[in-house]
Amino acid sequence: MSRSYYIRTFGCQMNEHDSGRAAGMLETLGYRRAPDESTADLVLLNTCAVRENADNRLYGTLGHLKGLKDERRREGHDLTIVVGGCLAQKDGATVAEKAPWVDVVYGTHNLADLPQLLAQADSAAIPVVELIEQLETFPSALPAKRSVRHHAWVSIAVGCNNSCTFCIVPSLRGPERSRRIGEIVAEVRSLVADDVVEVTLLGQNVNSYGRDLAGASQFADLLRELGRVEGLERVRFTSPHPRDFSDEVLHAMAETPNVCHHLHLPLQSGSDRVLRLMRRSYRSRRYLALIDKTRALMPDAALTTDIIVGFPGETDEDFQATLDVVAQVGFDQAFTFQYSPRPGTPAAALVDEFVPAEVVRERYGRLETLTRAQSLAGHQRLLGTTQELLVESPSKTDPSRWSGRTRGNHLVHFPAPAVGDGVAPVFAPGDLVSVEVTDATANYALASAATVVRRTAAGRAAGEAMSRGETHGMPADAAPTPGAAGLQLPVLAAPARR
Repeated sequence: MSRSYYIRTFGCQMNEHDSGRAAGMLETLGYRRAPDESTADLVLLNTCAVRENADNRLYGTLGHLKGLKDERRREGHDLTIVVGGCLAQKDGATVAEKAPWVDVVYGTHNLADLPQLLAQADSAAIPVVELIEQLETFPSALPAKRSVRHHAWVSIAVGCNNSCTFCIVPSLRGPERSRRIGEIVAEVRSLVADDVVEVTLLGQNVNSYGRDLAGASQFADLLRELGRVEGLERVRFTSPHPRDFSDEVLHAMAETPNVCHHLHLPLQSGSDRVLRLMRRSYRSRRYLALIDKTRALMPDAALTTDIIVGFPGETDEDFQATLDVVAQVGFDQAFTFQYSPRPGTPAAALVDEFVPAEVVRERYGRLETLTRAQSLAGHQRLLGTTQELLVESPSKTDPSRWSGRTRGNHLVHFPAPAVGDGVAPVFAPGDLVSVEVTDATANYALASAATVVRRTAAGRAAGEAMSRGETHGMPADAAPTPGAAGLQLPVLAAPARR
């Protein structure tokens, strides 16, 4: 009887990517995915050290798992507990000291060693802890198990050469190292052959991709090469750094049909003084000029950002500068955060400059009011237009709706297709549908029923799985590695792209 696993992922898209690789390795060892941790033989926590209260979340979860492990042992079974990722890299053996019931602890650089570590844990009486300081095997070289059939995360570089004072990522992920273009394109081609229609390129700073290989950024070249991959419908990327964003990349975005016109460009602050304190190496004028160039080349581009409120030393004038920049840009969506210190970062030592919590909350509320109004306006601009959506899943809250994304990454809900026992829906996750947007809120848009459907291999497989009663059409036994056969997506009708 095969053993089962369950992975809980905390944090960013890079962690999602690494979790997919961990799942792929576990499946090559004979494990199969469990629906939840209560039924799994192995639970892996892929941790984050960036998000607020990361330590508390981890140890709270580990406390719950201890109870589950004790219960299993009383029943004559066992539960293997694995902790990996950024917090494991940061805290190292401390994790095992605080939670000695953990079986394996590994860091960000030695994901490839997971099979060997599990083998060691089988015969060890104490937790097996392995942390290395430099990456030896790119995670993308490992087998992968995707959470959905039609989308894949593709890591183009790991690590970061920046020194933002609020961020601990460079010390946990190491200096930037890029993969070669040919290797990335080959991976994407194999993913397309395995039914993927959309990829998201990942890097701590995608704009500087390739600089360590060629002395200059090769990101624009990579985008153009991916534009030649037949059957690849959509290319996204995250996250760029404003300092390194070049005109070449903007032209590559504008001229490569499958690269989505969605730019996530972290602002962090609109105050030049605070940007200096953050060591962000650009100023508001540079940021706004980049926005102007983007809109000149791609008037339909959707713009999203990250903003920190209450960075140590932020004054009322500094915060007003942030409001001014946000008002001038008009973001489609903003991810806003109240500053909280991360141990090990330079900003965490500025205790005397911390902004009172009540002041931070008040500023955060004002910023949220502004950005939500902008999000509503962004969705209202879609009213009456026909949008092509990549179908994601049935709505989590309303069974009469399904959800999809525009090329600008706007979330749109639309009427669900009929699904019955043994009857596959006329479209499913991974298919592309055209809809007319009829209503708008700050969080999403609503649309009429699909008028044009473009079926894909991923959508057909998902629909068949749904007709068998499998959740969201995502069978748990999908192959952990890309297939060998290529395919060209059938086009029933091809509406014009935005």
